Amino acid sequence: MPAGEKPKILIVDDAAENIRILMENLKEDYAIVPATDGDKAIKMLQAYSLPDLILLDIVMPGADGYEICRRLKSDEITKDIPIIFITAKDREEDEVMGLTLGAVDYITKPFCMPIVKARVNTHVELKKHRDKLKQLSDLDGLTGICNRRRFDENMKLQWEYAQRSNTPLSLIMIDIGHFKAFNDLYGHGKGDECLKKVAHTLFETIKRPTDMIARYGGEEFACLIPVTDLDGATNIAEQMRANVLSLSIPHEASSAAGFVTISLGAACIKPTMYAAPAILLNGADQALYQAKRSNRNCVRTCRFE
Repeated sequence: MPAGEKPKILIVDDAAENIRILMENLKEDYAIVPATDGDKAIKMLQAYSLPDLILLDIVMPGADGYEICRRLKSDEITKDIPIIFITAKDREEDEVMGLTLGAVDYITKPFCMPIVKARVNTHVELKKHRDKLKQLSDLDGLTGICNRRRFDENMKLQWEYAQRSNTPLSLIMIDIGHFKAFNDLYGHGKGDECLKKVAHTLFETIKRPTDMIARYGGEEFACLIPVTDLDGATNIAEQMRANVLSLSIPHEASSAAGFVTISLGAACIKPTMYAAPAILLNGADQALYQAKRSNRNCVRTCRFE
Protein backbone atom coordinates (compact mmCIF):
# COMPACT_ATOMS: atom_id res chain seq x y z
CA MET A 1 0.00 0.00 0.00
CA PRO A 2 1.54 3.37 -1.03
CA ALA A 3 2.43 5.79 1.77
CA GLY A 4 -0.44 8.11 2.71
CA GLU A 5 -3.07 5.92 1.06
CA LYS A 6 -5.93 4.63 3.19
CA PRO A 7 -6.14 0.85 3.68
CA LYS A 8 -8.90 -0.63 1.52
CA ILE A 9 -11.77 -2.73 2.92
CA LEU A 10 -14.18 -4.76 0.79
CA ILE A 11 -17.60 -5.13 2.47
CA VAL A 12 -19.73 -7.99 1.11
CA ASP A 13 -23.31 -7.99 2.39
CA ASP A 14 -26.67 -8.29 0.63
CA ALA A 15 -28.29 -5.87 3.12
CA ALA A 16 -27.75 -2.27 2.00
CA GLU A 17 -28.39 -0.98 5.53
CA ASN A 18 -25.56 -3.08 6.96
CA ILE A 19 -23.19 -1.74 4.31
CA ARG A 20 -24.31 1.82 5.05
CA ILE A 21 -23.69 1.45 8.80
CA LEU A 22 -20.24 -0.05 8.28
CA MET A 23 -19.28 2.57 5.69
CA GLU A 24 -20.38 5.46 7.88
CA ASN A 25 -18.30 4.20 10.79
CA LEU A 26 -15.19 3.12 8.87
CA LYS A 27 -14.88 5.64 6.02
CA GLU A 28 -12.78 8.11 8.00
CA ASP A 29 -9.88 5.66 8.27
CA TYR A 30 -10.45 3.31 5.34
CA ALA A 31 -11.31 3.32 1.65
CA ILE A 32 -14.52 1.26 1.45
CA VAL A 33 -15.59 -0.84 -1.54
CA PRO A 34 -19.10 -2.39 -1.24
CA ALA A 35 -20.47 -5.52 -2.93
CA THR A 36 -23.99 -6.89 -2.46
CA ASP A 37 -23.23 -10.55 -3.19
CA GLY A 38 -20.32 -12.96 -3.31
CA ASP A 39 -20.09 -13.31 -7.10
CA LYS A 40 -19.86 -9.52 -7.52
CA ALA A 41 -17.13 -9.47 -4.88
CA ILE A 42 -15.10 -12.10 -6.77
CA LYS A 43 -15.39 -10.11 -10.02
CA MET A 44 -14.29 -6.92 -8.26
CA LEU A 45 -11.25 -8.69 -6.83
CA GLN A 46 -10.30 -9.82 -10.34
CA ALA A 47 -10.74 -6.36 -11.85
CA TYR A 48 -9.29 -3.99 -9.23
CA SER A 49 -6.40 -3.77 -6.79
CA LEU A 50 -6.76 -6.13 -3.83
CA PRO A 51 -8.20 -4.93 -0.51
CA ASP A 52 -6.36 -5.10 2.80
CA LEU A 53 -9.35 -6.72 4.54
CA ILE A 54 -12.69 -8.29 3.63
CA LEU A 55 -15.81 -8.04 5.81
CA LEU A 56 -17.93 -10.94 4.57
CA ASP A 57 -21.55 -11.80 5.35
CA ILE A 58 -22.42 -15.50 5.50
CA VAL A 59 -26.10 -15.63 4.54
CA MET A 60 -26.46 -14.18 1.03
CA PRO A 61 -28.31 -15.12 -2.16
CA GLY A 62 -26.28 -17.31 -4.50
CA ALA A 63 -22.94 -18.44 -3.09
CA ASP A 64 -22.90 -17.96 0.69
CA GLY A 65 -20.03 -16.47 2.66
CA TYR A 66 -18.53 -19.87 3.46
CA GLU A 67 -18.29 -20.74 -0.24
CA ILE A 68 -16.79 -17.33 -1.10
CA CYS A 69 -14.23 -17.79 1.66
CA ARG A 70 -13.30 -21.22 0.27
CA ARG A 71 -12.77 -19.75 -3.20
CA LEU A 72 -10.65 -16.86 -1.92
CA LYS A 73 -8.47 -19.10 0.23
CA SER A 74 -7.87 -21.55 -2.64
CA ASP A 75 -6.67 -18.79 -4.99
CA GLU A 76 -2.95 -17.88 -4.84
CA ILE A 77 -3.75 -14.22 -5.54
CA THR A 78 -6.35 -13.74 -2.79
CA LYS A 79 -5.47 -16.37 -0.19
CA ASP A 80 -3.58 -13.94 2.08
CA ILE A 81 -6.34 -11.31 2.33
CA PRO A 82 -7.70 -11.44 5.90
CA ILE A 83 -11.43 -12.16 6.11
CA ILE A 84 -13.74 -11.25 9.00
CA PHE A 85 -17.17 -12.87 8.91
CA ILE A 86 -20.03 -10.51 9.85
CA THR A 87 -23.21 -12.47 10.42
CA ALA A 88 -26.38 -13.03 12.42
CA LYS A 89 -25.39 -16.72 12.78
CA ASP A 90 -24.29 -16.80 16.41
CA ARG A 91 -24.04 -20.51 17.13
CA GLU A 92 -20.67 -21.80 18.27
CA GLU A 93 -20.49 -24.33 15.42
CA ASP A 94 -21.02 -21.51 12.88
CA GLU A 95 -18.08 -19.59 14.30
CA VAL A 96 -15.92 -22.71 14.33
CA MET A 97 -16.82 -23.33 10.67
CA GLY A 98 -15.84 -19.78 9.69
CA LEU A 99 -12.50 -19.88 11.50
CA THR A 100 -11.76 -23.36 10.15
CA LEU A 101 -12.19 -22.07 6.60
CA GLY A 102 -9.48 -19.49 7.21
CA ALA A 103 -11.26 -16.36 8.50
CA VAL A 104 -9.26 -14.34 11.02
CA ASP A 105 -12.28 -13.24 13.06
CA TYR A 106 -16.05 -13.61 13.47
CA ILE A 107 -18.40 -10.76 14.39
CA THR A 108 -22.10 -11.26 15.06
CA LYS A 109 -24.95 -8.87 14.25
CA PRO A 110 -26.29 -6.51 15.43
CA PHE A 111 -22.98 -4.65 15.30
CA CYS A 112 -21.26 -3.17 18.31
CA MET A 113 -19.31 -0.60 16.32
CA PRO A 114 -16.50 0.02 18.85
CA ILE A 115 -15.76 -3.73 18.75
CA VAL A 116 -15.99 -3.84 14.95
CA LYS A 117 -13.60 -0.87 14.61
CA ALA A 118 -11.14 -2.32 17.13
CA ARG A 119 -11.01 -5.71 15.38
CA VAL A 120 -10.76 -4.16 11.93
CA ASN A 121 -7.91 -1.92 13.10
CA THR A 122 -6.09 -4.90 14.64
CA HIS A 123 -6.29 -7.10 11.54
CA VAL A 124 -5.39 -4.30 9.11
CA GLU A 125 -2.34 -3.47 11.24
CA LEU A 126 -1.34 -7.14 11.39
CA LYS A 127 -1.62 -7.41 7.61
CA LYS A 128 0.55 -4.33 7.19
CA HIS A 129 3.30 -5.98 9.24
CA ARG A 130 2.93 -9.30 7.38
CA ASP A 131 3.17 -7.50 4.04
CA LYS A 132 6.33 -5.72 5.18
CA LEU A 133 7.95 -8.98 6.27
CA LYS A 134 6.97 -10.66 3.00
CA GLN A 135 8.35 -7.75 1.00
CA LEU A 136 11.68 -8.06 2.79
CA SER A 137 11.75 -11.82 2.20
CA ASP A 138 11.06 -11.23 -1.51
CA LEU A 139 14.11 -9.01 -2.06
CA ASP A 140 17.68 -9.91 -2.89
CA GLY A 141 19.87 -8.76 0.00
CA LEU A 142 22.62 -7.27 -2.16
CA THR A 143 20.86 -5.60 -5.09
CA GLY A 144 17.47 -4.76 -3.53
CA ILE A 145 15.52 -6.16 -6.49
CA CYS A 146 13.31 -9.26 -6.36
CA ASN A 147 14.99 -12.55 -5.53
CA ARG A 148 14.75 -15.95 -7.21
CA ARG A 149 11.99 -17.17 -4.87
CA ARG A 150 9.79 -14.19 -5.70
CA PHE A 151 10.50 -14.64 -9.39
CA ASP A 152 9.42 -18.29 -9.28
CA GLU A 153 6.18 -17.33 -7.49
CA ASN A 154 5.42 -14.59 -10.00
CA MET A 155 6.25 -16.79 -12.98
CA LYS A 156 3.57 -19.25 -11.81
CA LEU A 157 0.98 -16.49 -11.34
CA GLN A 158 1.72 -14.76 -14.65
CA TRP A 159 1.72 -18.08 -16.51
CA GLU A 160 -1.75 -18.87 -15.15
CA TYR A 161 -3.01 -15.36 -15.99
CA ALA A 162 -1.65 -15.55 -19.55
CA GLN A 163 -3.26 -18.97 -19.94
CA ARG A 164 -6.66 -17.67 -18.83
CA SER A 165 -6.49 -14.47 -20.89
CA ASN A 166 -4.82 -16.02 -23.98
CA THR A 167 -2.10 -13.36 -23.93
CA PRO A 168 1.65 -13.64 -24.60
CA LEU A 169 4.19 -13.90 -21.81
CA SER A 170 7.79 -12.85 -22.45
CA LEU A 171 10.98 -13.59 -20.54
CA ILE A 172 14.46 -12.11 -20.84
CA MET A 173 17.44 -13.89 -19.28
CA ILE A 174 20.45 -11.63 -18.67
CA ASP A 175 24.09 -12.39 -17.88
CA ILE A 176 26.94 -10.01 -17.00
CA GLY A 177 29.84 -10.79 -19.31
CA HIS A 178 33.06 -12.29 -17.86
CA PHE A 179 31.98 -11.47 -14.31
CA LYS A 180 34.36 -13.96 -12.66
CA ALA A 181 37.24 -12.25 -14.46
CA PHE A 182 35.89 -8.89 -13.23
CA ASN A 183 35.94 -10.12 -9.63
CA ASP A 184 39.42 -11.58 -10.03
CA LEU A 185 40.77 -8.32 -11.46
CA TYR A 186 38.98 -5.70 -9.37
CA GLY A 187 38.00 -7.61 -6.20
CA HIS A 188 34.67 -8.75 -4.76
CA GLY A 189 33.86 -5.32 -3.32
CA LYS A 190 33.90 -3.80 -6.79
CA GLY A 191 32.02 -6.87 -8.01
CA ASP A 192 29.21 -6.18 -5.54
CA GLU A 193 29.10 -2.53 -6.64
CA CYS A 194 28.88 -3.67 -10.25
CA LEU A 195 25.99 -6.02 -9.49
CA LYS A 196 24.08 -3.26 -7.71
CA LYS A 197 24.59 -0.76 -10.54
CA VAL A 198 23.54 -3.24 -13.20
CA ALA A 199 20.49 -4.34 -11.16
CA HIS A 200 19.41 -0.72 -10.65
CA THR A 201 19.81 0.03 -14.36
CA LEU A 202 17.77 -3.02 -15.38
CA PHE A 203 15.06 -2.08 -12.87
CA GLU A 204 14.94 1.50 -14.21
CA THR A 205 14.59 0.23 -17.79
CA ILE A 206 11.27 -1.54 -17.21
CA LYS A 207 8.31 0.83 -17.07
CA ARG A 208 5.17 -1.07 -16.10
CA PRO A 209 4.36 -2.24 -12.56
CA THR A 210 3.44 -5.66 -13.95
CA ASP A 211 6.96 -6.19 -15.33
CA MET A 212 9.48 -7.82 -13.00
CA ILE A 213 13.27 -7.83 -12.84
CA ALA A 214 14.86 -10.33 -10.45
CA ARG A 215 18.31 -11.55 -9.52
CA TYR A 216 18.18 -15.11 -10.78
CA GLY A 217 21.49 -16.20 -9.32
CA GLY A 218 25.08 -14.94 -9.18
CA GLU A 219 25.56 -12.51 -12.09
CA GLU A 220 22.39 -13.64 -13.87
CA PHE A 221 19.08 -11.73 -13.93
CA ALA A 222 15.61 -12.49 -15.25
CA CYS A 223 12.96 -10.10 -16.54
CA LEU A 224 9.34 -11.29 -16.79
CA ILE A 225 7.11 -9.23 -19.09
CA PRO A 226 3.39 -10.09 -19.26
CA VAL A 227 1.12 -9.24 -22.22
CA THR A 228 4.11 -8.48 -24.46
CA ASP A 229 5.12 -10.18 -27.72
CA LEU A 230 8.64 -11.12 -28.78
CA ASP A 231 9.23 -7.86 -30.67
CA GLY A 232 8.31 -5.87 -27.57
CA ALA A 233 10.54 -8.00 -25.35
CA THR A 234 13.42 -7.65 -27.83
CA ASN A 235 13.09 -3.85 -27.75
CA ILE A 236 13.25 -3.87 -23.95
CA ALA A 237 16.27 -6.19 -24.04
CA GLU A 238 18.08 -3.86 -26.45
CA GLN A 239 17.35 -0.91 -24.15
CA MET A 240 18.78 -2.87 -21.22
CA ARG A 241 21.91 -3.76 -23.16
CA ALA A 242 22.49 -0.14 -24.21
CA ASN A 243 21.75 1.25 -20.74
CA VAL A 244 24.22 -1.09 -19.01
CA LEU A 245 26.91 -0.33 -21.60
CA SER A 246 26.34 3.41 -21.04
CA LEU A 247 27.29 2.97 -17.37
CA SER A 248 30.88 2.71 -18.66
CA ILE A 249 32.04 0.48 -15.81
CA PRO A 250 35.66 -0.41 -16.70
CA HIS A 251 36.29 -4.10 -17.43
CA GLU A 252 39.74 -4.66 -18.89
CA ALA A 253 39.33 -8.45 -18.75
CA SER A 254 36.29 -8.47 -21.06
CA SER A 255 36.65 -9.65 -24.64
CA ALA A 256 33.35 -7.97 -25.59
CA ALA A 257 34.34 -4.37 -24.76
CA GLY A 258 36.47 -2.34 -22.40
CA PHE A 259 33.44 -1.95 -20.16
CA VAL A 260 30.94 -4.17 -18.35
CA THR A 261 28.39 -5.58 -20.81
CA ILE A 262 25.41 -7.91 -20.63
CA SER A 263 24.20 -10.69 -22.90
CA LEU A 264 20.46 -11.23 -23.21
CA GLY A 265 18.16 -14.00 -24.39
CA ALA A 266 14.49 -13.20 -25.03
CA ALA A 267 11.66 -15.68 -25.52
CA CYS A 268 7.88 -15.38 -25.76
CA ILE A 269 5.03 -17.87 -25.65
CA LYS A 270 1.25 -17.99 -25.33
CA PRO A 271 0.83 -20.44 -22.44
CA THR A 272 -1.61 -23.32 -22.90
CA MET A 273 -2.81 -26.09 -20.62
CA TYR A 274 -0.42 -28.43 -22.45
CA ALA A 275 2.73 -26.39 -21.69
CA ALA A 276 4.68 -25.51 -18.54
CA PRO A 277 6.76 -22.47 -17.53
CA ALA A 278 9.93 -24.55 -17.98
CA ILE A 279 9.43 -24.27 -21.75
CA LEU A 280 9.68 -20.48 -21.63
CA LEU A 281 12.68 -20.64 -19.28
CA ASN A 282 14.47 -23.10 -21.53
CA GLY A 283 13.78 -20.96 -24.60
CA ALA A 284 15.19 -17.82 -22.97
CA ASP A 285 18.17 -19.82 -21.66
CA GLN A 286 18.93 -21.13 -25.15
CA ALA A 287 18.71 -17.61 -26.59
CA LEU A 288 21.06 -16.36 -23.84
CA TYR A 289 23.50 -19.16 -24.68
CA GLN A 290 23.50 -18.03 -28.31
CA ALA A 291 24.14 -14.43 -27.24
CA LYS A 292 27.12 -15.50 -25.14
CA ARG A 293 28.51 -17.52 -28.06
CA SER A 294 28.16 -14.44 -30.30
CA ASN A 295 30.90 -12.60 -28.36
CA ARG A 296 28.34 -11.26 -25.85
CA ASN A 297 26.98 -7.67 -25.56
CA CYS A 298 24.03 -8.61 -27.78
CA VAL A 299 20.44 -9.88 -27.77
CA ARG A 300 19.29 -13.19 -29.21
CA THR A 301 15.71 -14.49 -29.33
CA CYS A 302 13.72 -17.71 -29.27
CA ARG A 303 10.40 -17.80 -31.09
CA PHE A 304 7.83 -20.51 -30.36
CA GLU A 305 5.61 -21.35 -33.31
